[in-house]
Amino acid sequence: MMKGPQYAVLQKIRDGKKTYGITPRISGGFIKPDQLIHMAEVAKKYKGVIKITSGQRIAILGLEAEDVDKAWKDLGMEPGVLSAYSVKNVEMCPASFCKRSKQNSLKLGMRIEKRFYGAPTPNRTKIGVVGCRNSCTSAYAKDIAVIGDIEGYRVTVGGSAGFHPRLPDMIDEKLSEDEAYHMVEAVYEYYTKEAEMGEKLGHFIDKISFEKFKEDVMKIFQEKIKE
Repeated sequence: MMKGPQYAVLQKIRDGKKTYGITPRISGGFIKPDQLIHMAEVAKKYKGVIKITSGQRIAILGLEAEDVDKAWKDLGMEPGVLSAYSVKNVEMCPASFCKRSKQNSLKLGMRIEKRFYGAPTPNRTKIGVVGCRNSCTSAYAKDIAVIGDIEGYRVTVGGSAGFHPRLPDMIDEKLSEDEAYHMVEAVYEYYTKEAEMGEKLGHFIDKISFEKFKEDVMKIFQEKIKE
């Protein structure tokens, strides 16, 4: 069975014709004007359609199979998603620019994005980082969420708005920026080590119980903050 072009998603087949979509990596949803113009030029060159995605990225849809590699080369950008079994994206609110923000979470969000971009996981994993409890980007619906508050950061786990919706569990609160970062690391390490392939984080938590999940993650977290 022949595989389709790399880092491209097969779209709906119409009249036997296959077209593909590609989605470059745009860290935190922030893109420079010149880069945005360049993306539009590439899309126009290959007769693609631009779509703003729910994951704070820009997809180019409607590409012919033979144009996918050419478009990637012209873009000169990394793919947004490296694997279906990886951290899919880190979504962030514009905390530095928002009057409601309680923490300048953009710095932390970019740090987390850099660390976990494409990191392998048992199933697709989304992370949200926001500056206040209004939780723009629907952070509570992410597998891991870091949420700014007056007294620091809270971290929730297991949220999902997908096929099987799930409310998140709060694993800790009143964390400093460094503590929140290490908590995300601890959650990630425990999940990737203990969960079965194909198991979403929320399903894994439900299987072993949140109490056990939190107890084991906190042990990893305590070791990290000692380092």
